Amino acid sequence: MTTSKPTVLFVCVHNAGRSQMAAGFLKELSGGSIEALSAGSMPGNRINPVAVEAMAEIGIDIATEQPKKLSTEAVQASDVVITMGCGDECPYFPGKRYEDWELTDPAGKGIETVRQVRDEIRTRIEGLIASLAPAQSAGRPR
Repeated sequence: MTTSKPTVLFVCVHNAGRSQMAAGFLKELSGGSIEALSAGSMPGNRINPVAVEAMAEIGIDIATEQPKKLSTEAVQASDVVITMGCGDECPYFPGKRYEDWELTDPAGKGIETVRQVRDEIRTRIEGLIASLAPAQSAGRPR
């Protein structure tokens, strides 16, 4: 019996801060049992260096990530789509789980603010993993 792991797509405007931190947390905290993707409706040129620093403080390296353009294919391939300030930009497909997380945009903010955003994302990711874990252990089809 093959069990495919759930896929979560995190979407923010620039794919340079919030969505990258969320994907980094999901990869780390799920131990790879949940696929993490991230994208932006208007991707930036590089990852926010303050977001990279805040994640490095807790041992998660997102420095090599690059902002990616949101694609219809990425949404179709995902079981859960989490938007962070760009809900109107995301294509909608029936049968997918959509959530909108209202989080402060870390762009241009100092390390203290970015740490607060990071910690809020971590709390939400822990809840997300808990909500997806029963589906995984039951081997329920996606």
